[in-house]
Formats: sequence, structure tokens, C-alpha cells
Amino acid sequence: MILKPETLTAAAFAPFGQLIEADPATAVEINSGFTTRFHALATAETDAKTILSIFQGRPRPMTVGMLERHPLGSQAFVPLGGRPWLAVVAETPDPTACRAFLCAGHQGLQYAANVWHHPLLVIGAEQDFLVVDRDGPGPNLEEVFFTTPRQITI
Repeated sequence: MILKPETLTAAAFAPFGQLIEADPATAVEINSGFTTRFHALATAETDAKTILSIFQGRPRPMTVGMLERHPLGSQAFVPLGGRPWLAVVAETPDPTACRAFLCAGHQGLQYAANVWHHPLLVIGAEQDFLVVDRDGPGPNLEEVFFTTPRQITI
């Protein structure tokens, strides 16, 4: 099975979460006009403490052999290296339900709570990501492994 990435747009990704991208509709000039703030691009969903982390993503085989979800909170990824990357999501934990999105280096996204997704997929070289997610007690990770992985072609 081959999975071909779609272009990441707010509308296409809406069933799975929110696109995080500088949106001119949210622009506000601050700091005496020396800074443009793109306000409230996403809202973290959590029942505990919300934390910021940096993940260092390294290239891995372009196959989807599992999915995970976080039932107790959302998880946002914002690339810091400016390079394209991939996001794989599904409405159900089934390899045939997977959709892949090719994310531009200036686009982040937030997986909504309880959304099935593949762990971080970088393209070509290591890249750092600012990650906003939940830190607290309780079972916040579910994983499903596939017997037949799905190949991603870019």
C-alpha cells in the first residue's frame, strides 16, 4: 500500500486538529510597529499542565507501521528548522484510513486530543520542533501496530 502526501491546508487538516501558520487575518502590530503578532493560532486542549518541549526529529524509514493518540490532550508541532516535514493522521487506527500531509517548513500543526497520528516524520535531515502538549498523570498514550506497514512516497 502506498500513501501519497497531500498539501497541508487548514480545511484539509480540520478533522484532525488545527494548522499553525502565520495568518494575515490574525495579524496585530505590536511593540511600536516593530513586531507583528499572529494571535491565537491554536488552543491547547489539556486537563493538566501544558508544557513546551523541543523534539529533535531524525529521518526514519518512510513507512507507517503504527499510529498513536493522546486521549487526554492535544499535541502541537512547530518546525524550527524551516524544512518540510510529514504528518500522517487517521480517523481510525487502520492503515487504509491514513492520510499524509506534506507540511511546509513554516507550517506547524496541532493534533486534537484523541486523534490517531504517526510519530514525527522529518524529511532528509534532522530538524527541531517546538512541541506543546500535556504533562500530567493518567494514561495519555495509546498505540496500535500494523502487521503490514504502509509505504509513503513523496
